[in-house]
Amino acid sequence: MKLASLKEGGRDGTLIVVSRDLSRGVRVPQIAATLQQAIEDWDRAAPALGEVYTALNRGDVPQSFAVDPQELASPLPRAFQFLDGSVYLHHMEKARKARGADMPPNYKTDPLMYQGLSDRFIGPRDPMVVPDEALGLDYEAELAVVLGDVPMGTSAAQASGHIKLLMLLNDFTLRALTRTELPKGFGFMQAKPTSSFSPVAVTPDELGAAWDGEKLDLPILSSINGQPMGRANTGRDMFFTYRALIAHAARTRSLSAGTIIGAGAVSNLDPETGYACLAEKRADEELAGGRATTPWLRWGDRVRIEMLDAGGASIFGAIDNAVAKA
Repeated sequence: MKLASLKEGGRDGTLIVVSRDLSRGVRVPQIAATLQQAIEDWDRAAPALGEVYTALNRGDVPQSFAVDPQELASPLPRAFQFLDGSVYLHHMEKARKARGADMPPNYKTDPLMYQGLSDRFIGPRDPMVVPDEALGLDYEAELAVVLGDVPMGTSAAQASGHIKLLMLLNDFTLRALTRTELPKGFGFMQAKPTSSFSPVAVTPDELGAAWDGEKLDLPILSSINGQPMGRANTGRDMFFTYRALIAHAARTRSLSAGTIIGAGAVSNLDPETGYACLAEKRADEELAGGRATTPWLRWGDRVRIEMLDAGGASIFGAIDNAVAKA
C-alpha cells in the first residue's frame, strides 16, 4: 500500500491512504491519525490500512479525494530518529578525494553512518531555503527505509522484518561546510540542513520482485532544472545493504518505531548511469581537467527525484524542490 501525510492536523500531519496510481487519497482517522501512530501500532494498523487501500484502488471509497502533491508533507513530517549511511563506496571515495580527505581505515568493515536533523522535514514540493549560495548547496538522491521497533542486538539476518516502508530521499548538503565540520571529528551539524522525502511511502510488497528484502533493483532518476543528472540503480554496487545498516545502528541501542535509515547518494560503477549528487560530478571534472566547472545549486534551481516501475509509472511520486533564498 501507499501512505502519505497531509499538511493539516498539527506537526505530524494527517495520515492518508493513497491509490496505487497516486491520484486519489482518503483520511483514515478510525485507524490512525498520523503515520507515526500507525507505525507504532503496525500489527493492528497495517491490515486495516490495507483493506482501505484495496477498496480505494477499486474506486469503492466515496469519501476519497484527488491528491494534490502541493498539499502533502513528508510522509513523516518529523521523526524521532533519522540515520543516514554511505554504502556506495564509489561515491564516498570520490567525494572524499575531492575535498582532500582520506577514507576511514575501517570503511569496508563498518558502515559509515551519521545521525541527522529529524525534528522537521520539508514537504516533497516545498522550497529548500538556504541563507547563502556560497555555502555550496548540493542534493543527494537516496532511498530510505522506515522501521518498526527494532530491539538492540538485532542481527542482519533478522533486520528485513523490521522494514515497514520505503521512501525516496533528497539529503541536502552544504558542501562548503563539510570541509570544516568533518575534520573536527564530531560529524555533521551546519552542513546538513533539513531533508525532503517522496510524496508517498510504500510497503515492500508494492515493489514486487524488485525488492529482495535488503535492496531495491530499480534506478533512481534525478534532474536539475529539467536536465537529467543520473539514473543509477539503487540495488547495484551497495557495499552494505539495508540489513547491514539496521544491524549496525541497533548494535548498542534499540531503534524506535518510525526511525528512518538512508543509504547515501546512489552511485554505480558504470559511468553511463550519471550522478545522484553534484559533488561526484564535480569530482570527475577535477580529476579530468584539474577544476570543477559545474556550479553548486543556486537560488531558483529546481531538483527533481523520482523512481518509475517497469511500466513507467511513478512509484513514490516525485520530490520536486526549488532552492529559495532565506
